Amino acid sequence: MSGDTVWNAGWSTAVQRPSTGFDKNWAEEGFADQTVRQVVRVTGSGTAARVRLSNRFGDTPLEVGGAALARTDQGAAVQDGTTRRLTFAGAGSVRIPAGGEVWSDAAELSAAPFDRLTVSLYFARPTGPATFHAQAFTTAYRAAGDQLSAADPAVFGETTVSWYFLADVELAGGPARRDTVVAFGDSITDGFASTTDTGRRYPDALAERLAAAGLDRPVLNAGIGGNLLLNDSAWFGERAGARFRRDVLDKPGVRTAIVLVGLNDIGFSEVGADAFPTYRPNPDLSAPQIIDGYRGLIAEARAAGVRIIGGTIMPFRGSEYHTPHAEAKRREINAWIRTSGAFDAVADFAAALADPSAPEALLPAYDSGDRKHPGDAGYRAMAEAVDPAAL
Repeated sequence: MSGDTVWNAGWSTAVQRPSTGFDKNWAEEGFADQTVRQVVRVTGSGTAARVRLSNRFGDTPLEVGGAALARTDQGAAVQDGTTRRLTFAGAGSVRIPAGGEVWSDAAELSAAPFDRLTVSLYFARPTGPATFHAQAFTTAYRAAGDQLSAADPAVFGETTVSWYFLADVELAGGPARRDTVVAFGDSITDGFASTTDTGRRYPDALAERLAAAGLDRPVLNAGIGGNLLLNDSAWFGERAGARFRRDVLDKPGVRTAIVLVGLNDIGFSEVGADAFPTYRPNPDLSAPQIIDGYRGLIAEARAAGVRIIGGTIMPFRGSEYHTPHAEAKRREINAWIRTSGAFDAVADFAAALADPSAPEALLPAYDSGDRKHPGDAGYRAMAEAVDPAAL
């Protein structure tokens, strides 16, 4: 395709440094003479696609021996006749420097909103630890050797629920659009406790709701489980303020950001770090300090001409985060989000998911069971709490 090709958002995730995470993953061990197949669901459309591979948190150059893109069938299987070998500046392999990233060339492959695409990557040589997204809630598949064109899904005998080196899929074939929505935040945006392989996170439900109303547009998920607004974490990514430009403002056609972050900044300090060593750093931050963090995001969004919607922090009574001290912070922060006028609009997730008989707790029908994360029904309720007119 020509150099003036218009690329629109299709799918995206926020990458993070290798870590053990909550579920088994391959990030720390990396890959060697192996193929990994990864499935994504796009919310844009086009007749050609390209992918971005990231070695942002790699300490050494990453050698990708080959890559392929296809339409997904079921599991690790792809639809017959749809596999496209990807090239990088015309070559079938690519070397990505430590800390770097690369875009593939365009591949002709049509995609409509909610289509699933499979990206297969072959690594002939050891990769070292892998830049990844820990909590994908989507199955990834691994096989020995070069299986880029494998038709038999049974060769992919190992699975995890993370994405590796894959950061974006962009689509071309239509006019430039400026209506992309990016949901930005922590595990609640990421979709923790949603049903794996079903696309039931709240950004998924929001994209479906908008499409059903004739307002279809790309909706990207830039959540990272455990993410903090004000501090970097070895397990849970760079702080929200440090990654906001990369994960939100730099996406093509971004019009609106929906921000839901701060829960972990409140909760980590209430939990014994010796019992949960991943809950670090865990300073006792005040509500005004957290609000200042929001103001930083708002200023960045305004400077980029992007609307920013503030999501209220949902109830978490009954979870390990909840104490009177934490609840007081939540109330103060939510009051500011609702009444300050600092955001362009408010998505009152807290009001939408609270138990009317116990407003400090999630409504049981929306609770995944851990008293702080919604389940599938709760994520649908979150999508309903976003006013389409505010986008």
